[in-house]
Amino acid sequence: MTYDLGNEEMSIRTTEVRRLSPEDWALFRDVRLEALAESPDAFSSTLEREQAYDEEHWRDWMRPERGLKAVARAGETAVGLVGGWLPEDRGGAVELYSMWVSPAARERGVGALLVEEVVAWAAAEGHPVVELWVVDGNDQAERLYARSGFTMTGETQPHPNDPGLRERLMIRPLDS
Repeated sequence: MTYDLGNEEMSIRTTEVRRLSPEDWALFRDVRLEALAESPDAFSSTLEREQAYDEEHWRDWMRPERGLKAVARAGETAVGLVGGWLPEDRGGAVELYSMWVSPAARERGVGALLVEEVVAWAAAEGHPVVELWVVDGNDQAERLYARSGFTMTGETQPHPNDPGLRERLMIRPLDS
């Protein structure tokens, strides 16, 4: 299946998800800043904060022990981003974070590919569950996560940048 993205064509079959290494820090930075600019309420950080990070900070964030970072590409264009990390206080659960799909690539399977990259990484590392926080009102993301096997837990927390917004915890247990 092929989708028109303006000047580019994208097919779910030609969209590549690639895990990033420390050498990919600039690519990660560029896509992360694009995501923060396009969807500021979806993240627990801000564009202004991350624009101020220096190269050393971005390189540090990319160290393998800091978890997984992956991008989705349609040809030469990055159309999505995701991360996975292991919070110390969550009993071995991996947290999926920094999930973003370019508006032109939404509803075309890119998000599902990115989610499954984190799930595959977590399973390969032997973790029992993948968790994520979704902002109230982000119905498109919530539907994607539900289609990907995540369910609501009932746990909520205030959004770090806007206490008027709530985030809800979703989980997906992994096969042992």
